[in-house]
Amino acid sequence: MNNAALGFDGVLATQHERDIATMLQVNLQAPILLTKYLSRTMLISRVGRIVQVSSIMAENGYSGLSVYGATKAGLVGFAKSLSRELGKVGITVNCVCPGYMETEMTAGLQGEKLESIRRRSPFRAFPTVNDVAGTVAFLLGPDAQMITGTTVTVDGGSTA
Repeated sequence: MNNAALGFDGVLATQHERDIATMLQVNLQAPILLTKYLSRTMLISRVGRIVQVSSIMAENGYSGLSVYGATKAGLVGFAKSLSRELGKVGITVNCVCPGYMETEMTAGLQGEKLESIRRRSPFRAFPTVNDVAGTVAFLLGPDAQMITGTTVTVDGGSTA
């Protein structure tokens, strides 16, 4: 499982090139390289499961998060294409797209902004880290042997 995330909030026109490069490296390049090296062993044994952790921002735009969204969309495309490459030998590749969760990365959102995000969900609640982990565990397990190239959104219905 790849779970890399670094986000810098800001309008693209004023975002520093260093921040853009860092997000591309951490959120996209690092998971691709990690997968490259880990998949070699899987190819030899002809078995394996790969799960990329993306974000709902891969398909839903948010102002000030265009580069972050682009990196997470890149992971979705990477997983779909790689599932075709590796599926030939029985390796599954999927992507999980969590919605907003209360984590260290999102700790800066508070007040009305936080509540407006919460109201998007029919449950009026955020998924937990355990909700996402459970989805990943399913995709890594035997019951998901015929699931590949799929993106699973875990967001409490906020993008429904």
